[in-house]
Amino acid sequence: MEDTEKARSASYPKIELHVHLEATVRPETLLEIARRNDIPLPADTAEGIRKLYDFRDFDHFIEVWILTTNALKTADDFRRVVVDYAEDAARHGAVYIEGIFSPIERTWRGVGWDDIFSGYCDGAQEARALHGVDVRLTPDITRGAAPEDGVELVGYAARYRDRGVVGVGLGGEEALHPPEKFIEAFAHAREEGLGSVPHAGEVVGPVSIWGAIDALQADRVRHGIRAVEDPALLEELAARQIVLDVTPLSNVRTGVIKSLDQHPLPDLVAAGIACTVSTDDPEMFDTDLTREYEAARSIGVDPQAAFEAGIDGALCDEGTKERLRAISNDFDWAHLTEAELV
Repeated sequence: MEDTEKARSASYPKIELHVHLEATVRPETLLEIARRNDIPLPADTAEGIRKLYDFRDFDHFIEVWILTTNALKTADDFRRVVVDYAEDAARHGAVYIEGIFSPIERTWRGVGWDDIFSGYCDGAQEARALHGVDVRLTPDITRGAAPEDGVELVGYAARYRDRGVVGVGLGGEEALHPPEKFIEAFAHAREEGLGSVPHAGEVVGPVSIWGAIDALQADRVRHGIRAVEDPALLEELAARQIVLDVTPLSNVRTGVIKSLDQHPLPDLVAAGIACTVSTDDPEMFDTDLTREYEAARSIGVDPQAAFEAGIDGALCDEGTKERLRAISNDFDWAHLTEAELV
């Protein structure tokens, strides 16, 4: 990236609460890791990997996700993923990230829980030291897993709470596995002081979001965009002050939304719901944090509102939130020029 592009990207601070760390790996790095771990990939060049990311629909995305992310096997792989993404996100102005990872899928292929958690936690610590980005971690329960696998994940998340694990999510095939399947795991997470941040309302409509906020007591909902289909749900989300993590370009790339100008983000904001802006799966969707914030701005959500929604939704300690508030207060949002924002 040219120096002028770097300056433009970092011209205003950003918070990201919804990024799947496995999907931040550059194709060149993915190939390198796969060769080292002796894992075959469906393509053997960076260009071939990128072609895989031309998704037909959400189901195709899940298929490619499984084929590619299984290359990650060692604690050092997981550490590197976090550090590399923090470097990239910092160039786009990121000051705080909550990264998602999916450990259950890795354990099915023989990777140890502690290798996974320690690797990601080491990466978060290194990211702060090297790139000045605060990273917290929110492992996802895989929807296709057994309920007891979810409970086991929560147990490990609790063990690593003092190393930056702040919440537990739920991700994967939303249409096949409703939130209620994992009530026990999320109840255990609350007992351990971990936040609840399930995916809901992306592929499935309002019923999935109701399940997330009632059965799983969601602190935030990842996506949640289909709440616009239910006025009562919009009112409930606003009343409970539940923050939504919105990923505008991701929703278009998976075909969940036909085009950016049809995205419901403005309607969600108009309903009084705080909405953050994130990349979701940046390498797989050919996006970055600047492009997502600019996409949100193009449909009526300004960067300051997205940043402050990020503070509201973050699961970090109050000291870190105060630091983020200070960043927002010290930044001259009112004088962002058109050139800086586009």
